[in-house]
Amino acid sequence: MKNKAFIGYAVLFAFLALFPVVNDPRWLTVVTTFCIYSVVALSLDIVLGRAGMFDMGHALFFGMGAYITAVLNVHFGLNILWALPLVVIIPALFAIILSTPIVHLRGDYLLVATIGMNIVFEQALKNDLFGLTGGPNGIFGLDATVFGFYLDDGLTIYYIAFFLLLFTLLMIRNLEKSKVGRALHYIQEDPIAAESLGISTRFYRVFSFALGAALAGLAGFVFSIQYAAVSPEAFNFMTSVIFFAIVLVGGKASIPGILAGTFIMFVLPEIFREFATARYFVFGLAMVVSMILRPEGMFPAKYGKLPKYVTED
Repeated sequence: MKNKAFIGYAVLFAFLALFPVVNDPRWLTVVTTFCIYSVVALSLDIVLGRAGMFDMGHALFFGMGAYITAVLNVHFGLNILWALPLVVIIPALFAIILSTPIVHLRGDYLLVATIGMNIVFEQALKNDLFGLTGGPNGIFGLDATVFGFYLDDGLTIYYIAFFLLLFTLLMIRNLEKSKVGRALHYIQEDPIAAESLGISTRFYRVFSFALGAALAGLAGFVFSIQYAAVSPEAFNFMTSVIFFAIVLVGGKASIPGILAGTFIMFVLPEIFREFATARYFVFGLAMVVSMILRPEGMFPAKYGKLPKYVTED
């Protein structure tokens, strides 16, 4: 099984690494978007799939990374590299501040709280917070020049997004094998039992929010460079719903499932362009069918088998 997974990832990344050979600007943009949105979906999975908390406001942190980059570059004239540490630190700090009072909430209560956070963020952007966010029109004209090189070139942006996705997968792979990853798994399975084992559920839940927000902020940084612009519509409540649905339909804590969900949502409509306007309908239908036939998602995560001494009589 491990060999199959290794071969699958090797094929995927070989394909992505060689994809620019196609030399089609349209498809290069589509696959770049796939890489960026996969990172956001994987960052949400840390909160939803691994810590077991319903977060339907994750686009907030994605947008925060994009807007930090745009504001520093356009309004303050700073090179985009100055934004790089801030798009990690600021969303993580906001996640800690926002999640600390609510991580003890369960199910729909937590869902409503995170929806509220996303709506407040979107309204703040639309109302031109501190005269910096540009209101409903957003911010245009980012200058993504680093050491004389223009990063807004399609091929450059593609490889930035590709390596960000690779970094995210390696980090999540290490998280799975770590003490923190095991603690999150126990909390997701049974928080009361985890507490009885001495695991601080509040600490690890806040940690998962902060880690997910930091990764989403990085994805927002790349997104803002790709389009050289940001606007509130890209980070509204519906965007959060889409990422939430990708994790559920693909399979919580399942990397292949989340990549497949992102592919269905953002790449498949480009292949069948005549149905592109109906993608929300198709994906909504897929959610219903998936929840009926495969409630654990298309590719549910599989954990190790129980030791033989447990299963044998």
